[in-house]
Amino acid sequence: MTLLRLEGVSVSFGDRAVVDAVDLAVAEHEVVCVLGPSGSGKSTLLRVVAGLQPVSAGRVLLAGADQAAVPVHRRGVGLMFQDHQLFPHRDVGGNVGFGLRMRGATAGSRQARVAELLELVGLPGAQGRAVASLSGGEQQRVALARALAPSPRLLMLDEPLGQLDRGLRERLVVELRSLFSGLGTTVLAVTHDQGEAFALAGRVVVMREGRIAQAGTPLEVWQRPASEFVARFLGFENVVPATVAGGAAATPWGKVPVPAGAPEGERNLLIRPAGVVLAADGLRCEVVSRTFRGTHVALLLRPEAGPVLEAECGLAGAPAVGDRVSVGFSPSEVVVLPGAP
Repeated sequence: MTLLRLEGVSVSFGDRAVVDAVDLAVAEHEVVCVLGPSGSGKSTLLRVVAGLQPVSAGRVLLAGADQAAVPVHRRGVGLMFQDHQLFPHRDVGGNVGFGLRMRGATAGSRQARVAELLELVGLPGAQGRAVASLSGGEQQRVALARALAPSPRLLMLDEPLGQLDRGLRERLVVELRSLFSGLGTTVLAVTHDQGEAFALAGRVVVMREGRIAQAGTPLEVWQRPASEFVARFLGFENVVPATVAGGAAATPWGKVPVPAGAPEGERNLLIRPAGVVLAADGLRCEVVSRTFRGTHVALLLRPEAGPVLEAECGLAGAPAVGDRVSVGFSPSEVVVLPGAP
């Protein structure tokens, strides 16, 4: 069953369309992450669903009901911001139980719910702690518990881990995924961090200039970017115009084999770094830089023809900066992007 549906939602500030005719459906118990660079409209979309931003056109429906005349506090959604927005004058228990108190819950039921949620987010017994004494990760957990306290039918997260260091982000995103799965929570999150989105969500939506550029599972979007924009947003730099015919593509790097059945004609071609392989004979390149990545070495190569190439190789026998090498291309790591360049 679809819980949230956006139909032709647009938001304009003056002559500028920040969100442009967006259609999106989120099913019950689904976790969806909206990705995009700054200014793509992702946070505005979240504010629209929450009722904090009026639409210029279109409709927001929750469980089939149009939300146009429904105020923020009656939509039954939870919203967690990047900066957590905890109340500094209230202790942890007071923060988590605030929404319940506003809804008239009894003191006993509030205390039981607060204790349950703090246990759930890994902060058992923290009710009396001062907000100022909490680490960034602990504040994030308290903010999450507060958002979950009223049992919202839809939980929305705005860059939820953006202020945390990388190690803590990676640990918490795994915990969040497990938590949402166990609770059956429906989640709509926005982030600019693709790794965070791919680890958390069952479906990702990539936005560009107020429109949806691509939507699909993390695997679908990673393996088959819908455009040069999506490919580059995901961090792939080996994208060039090409002419595809007869199982190969004519590129600035010469002939590159493409997967069987690839569409032909004037296209853009993406070669993932793992698809640029050292070979005894092939395109001659100079190694411009090498970066240790734990399981492999990332190389930046300057070929005799065409733009620089990103490549990966194993730790053993990785060439040094200044070495001259030959490379070939693995068709399994080549993606013919839809549409003309």
